Amino acid sequence: MASLSSSKPRNFGAYSYSATPCTRTHQIGALFLVVSTFFVTRILDQYFSESNSVTPATNLHRTSSSGITMDNGIPQWPERGYGSHLSLKIYVYDENEIDGLKELMYGRDGIVKTAACLKGQWGSQVKIHKLLMESKFRTSKKEEADLFFVPAYVKCVRMLGGLNDKEINQTYVKVNHIVLSQMPYFRRSGGRDHIFVFPSGAGAHLFRSWSTFINRSIILTPEGDRTDKKDTTAFNTWKDIIIPGNVDDAMTKNGQPDVQPLPLSKRKYLANYLGRAQGKAGRLKLIDLSKQYPDKLECPDLKFRGTEKFGRTTYFEHLRNAKFCLAPRGESSWTLRFYESFFVECVPVLLSDHSELPFQNVIDYAQVSIKWPSYRIGPELLDYLASIPDRDIEGMIARGRKIRCLFVYGPDSAPCSAVKGILWELQRKARHFQQSTETFWLHNGSVVNRELVHFSSWRPPMPLP
Repeated sequence: MASLSSSKPRNFGAYSYSATPCTRTHQIGALFLVVSTFFVTRILDQYFSESNSVTPATNLHRTSSSGITMDNGIPQWPERGYGSHLSLKIYVYDENEIDGLKELMYGRDGIVKTAACLKGQWGSQVKIHKLLMESKFRTSKKEEADLFFVPAYVKCVRMLGGLNDKEINQTYVKVNHIVLSQMPYFRRSGGRDHIFVFPSGAGAHLFRSWSTFINRSIILTPEGDRTDKKDTTAFNTWKDIIIPGNVDDAMTKNGQPDVQPLPLSKRKYLANYLGRAQGKAGRLKLIDLSKQYPDKLECPDLKFRGTEKFGRTTYFEHLRNAKFCLAPRGESSWTLRFYESFFVECVPVLLSDHSELPFQNVIDYAQVSIKWPSYRIGPELLDYLASIPDRDIEGMIARGRKIRCLFVYGPDSAPCSAVKGILWELQRKARHFQQSTETFWLHNGSVVNRELVHFSSWRPPMPLP
């Protein structure tokens, strides 16, 4: 066995190495190679960084002059977080399926008619239900549903005297007790896959016990900040969805709306505010401002009822007669006037600091509207609006014309509609796996309850969470 310390040279055959003298020419060539490699690498890094990087959403949106991500005129949701296409299945509870639902839809003894509930701000509660019933994304099989829709027209029922606040809460509690105790799917997810609509400024506060029963559920509402009369808001950015207000059908129907927009040159006022004061600071400031500048700002004394109340046509004829439509906060932060402005082609000026707007992953609202600090309502606001050239106003109006389809409650079969937008947002909320404090799972993938009873064998009544 050869010694490890042997000094005898070993022959590695073909792999033997013989040193070559290093000349000045070799040194210059090596330096040139290092420098050229450095610059080529920098150029390639920059090229691939630009071609492969994920552009921020705001930049993607601004690639479209309309303020909306479009593809052949059809609004497109970003694939990141939403998927490339809608593939959602929603189960809609039948009004006869849950005791108490009929009262929340038609009031006591069925005194409230659905046709009456289609009007006004609460109309979205009815329209979303009806459109989901007709949707190709509706399923009649609970076991294949991604989400569950619970219908109720509670805002309308309350406004038309079908139920008072106490009765609404009692009925909702009854409904949710039954949903919880008889519907295993609510219990399986803790309500995370169940959808409720609250279409007014009160939001989910219409149901006083919402925080006990549906605090994990998905709430569809136009109101993102109900704090002026409540200690906390019922809206949660991460689970709930802002929806558009319900604009009068006569202004959103296919073809010609009842009131046509006016050319800018024909509009009498720089700006207008059409609404009641309601004792709100921002609205009172606008009314006072209109008295100082009556030739620039129209703020008629609107009446809630009586012969001096504006009819629908008169209201929209006034709304279209200004370049800018001012939308201050009222009883809550959201305002229907913001959405109505798009249909008379008047640039909306949002004067509600806490307002939340729908479909922000698609619409760049800075391209189609103005948001102004509410505490700066005064002559400065009018001076700013007057300084905007007509060509810029026309541009905002043209871009608004392209996105207003997302504020129309039409079927999801349409290329662009509010319901289609809502479905995209709901798809982002759907989960492949459901859990709650009352669900458990075993090594073989089976879901069980606390008693280790398999999900398929859960039977009512079941204890409440």
